Amino acid sequence: MSAPRPVRPASHSSASDYVHGVLSREFTYHGSDGWPLRANVLGSGPTLILLHGGGPDHHSLMPLAYRLASQYTVVVPDIRGYGRSVCPDPARHTWAQYADDVHSLIETVGAPDEVGLIGTGMGATISLRAGLAYPDRIRRAVLISIEDIEDDKGKAAETELMERFAEKVRTEGIEAGWQLFLPALQPLIANLVSDAIPRSDPASVAAAAAIGRDRAFRTPAELTGFTAQTLIIAGDDKRHPAALAQRVTEVLPDARLAPVTMAPHLRTAQDMAEYFAPAIKEFLAE
Repeated sequence: MSAPRPVRPASHSSASDYVHGVLSREFTYHGSDGWPLRANVLGSGPTLILLHGGGPDHHSLMPLAYRLASQYTVVVPDIRGYGRSVCPDPARHTWAQYADDVHSLIETVGAPDEVGLIGTGMGATISLRAGLAYPDRIRRAVLISIEDIEDDKGKAAETELMERFAEKVRTEGIEAGWQLFLPALQPLIANLVSDAIPRSDPASVAAAAAIGRDRAFRTPAELTGFTAQTLIIAGDDKRHPAALAQRVTEVLPDARLAPVTMAPHLRTAQDMAEYFAPAIKEFLAE
């Protein structure tokens, strides 16, 4: 990865916070469709972009970001539809648009060479789509708790469930909508989702559920064009199956499984950062 350099967030830097002696700056960037989105940047060095899962927001990855900021420029966006990146237009929520948002973010921070992506759940799916769409910009990836790649029947069921979720959010609120999913999720993911609900916009969350109508991949075989060096941290529930992590590791040209997994004892963003950071640092340093 490239030598250390100052980051250049392009527009509307609006807030700064020091945590553990590290300055985190908030800024606005724009997707390829011109939609305003929000992100934080901290640290210095080669660029890493951290992409949260569907439901949580950027707060879920800030403890990990602070652990990486001594060696890397770490950029942590709120994915379109979540947290501060409010986007209540369902038509603007597609996998292709999410991948383009990553490219727009890379251009905004002015990364001169390839970047690394770290994605959890939905963020892992976006990382894969971005790496396939922009292979010359993505050098390394850490995929945590990869989302299931359903067959046609499974995808139809997911689409129907996401439509029910969106309707519940619109009529009863975000917390009511998430009750369709939370009981089946790994405890850490459920806690991160619950933590983000007070910071979420109901219309935006309902609109983001339109991603259920789109399809990221039909089979793992479609991932053979993802050439970035990849570390995979297996999931631990039905929506993030451990068996899929093994399958994706076999399909990707340059991937390996991490010695850690989404373990049941993990409960908070802090737990996740402490548990995963050593393996991630070792992988990035190679």
